[in-house]
Amino acid sequence: MSRPPRQSPARAAVARLPPAARRLDVLPSGRSIAIGIAIVAVALIALLVARDTSVFAVRTIEVRGADAKLDRRVAAALAPLRGTSLLKVHGPEVRRLATALPAVAGVTYDRAFPNTLRVSVQAEEPVAVVRHGTGAWLVSRQGRVLATIRQRTHVSLPRIWLAQPLGVPVGGTLPSGDGAEEVTLLDALRGAPLAREIGTVRQAQGQWIYVARGGLEIRVGDTTDLPLKLAIAAEILRHAPVTGYLDVSVPQRPVARANSQVSG
Repeated sequence: MSRPPRQSPARAAVARLPPAARRLDVLPSGRSIAIGIAIVAVALIALLVARDTSVFAVRTIEVRGADAKLDRRVAAALAPLRGTSLLKVHGPEVRRLATALPAVAGVTYDRAFPNTLRVSVQAEEPVAVVRHGTGAWLVSRQGRVLATIRQRTHVSLPRIWLAQPLGVPVGGTLPSGDGAEEVTLLDALRGAPLAREIGTVRQAQGQWIYVARGGLEIRVGDTTDLPLKLAIAAEILRHAPVTGYLDVSVPQRPVARANSQVSG
């Protein structure tokens, strides 16, 4: 009869170690931890030194996203960043310098080490021409005054007629009650079938009215459900000739001139 092999005392002791004790064997040693901390410290020191030296100084500013003329103007506006370490360049400063130009709606940027700052420009989109007396100004979708322009230019854009002189400078934003609401209504037309047909927008007796270039009034009431109202108006005008006015202030019961029911 054979006997089972005997374990040596050493192996038996190892076998009897509890699981927690065996896990301790794979933990890093104190020396390894110290080396890791030293590596991290050296990297942080190198980063701090690089921030305050010319190693990563901005030497090239690449701007793209708009037309060539605006790209050059943005690059010139960002010139104060030249010589600054890329590690010290931050978004708020880049945006502040770039959007000081009225034609710039916003920017994004990327650091291309070692010495290049890459900037992508989002240009403002003109939505209307603001008029008062003989003055004319180009205004963006955000309500920002982009430039003073000559009369009878930008004829494809609708007009916003102000009852009082423009109260903000070029680069400023139209305030509420001084063109801001009209800009919002015109911006709602973006991509809509009616966009090219509208010549102006105005308010009368508490309701908003789009006025087509041919004189047709599209009455939308307040701005509630505005996309729905515009879609209904476009569909009606596509199928039926309407003159005078089309009232879609109550989308479920649109009404045309002489109060004839068009649908609903």
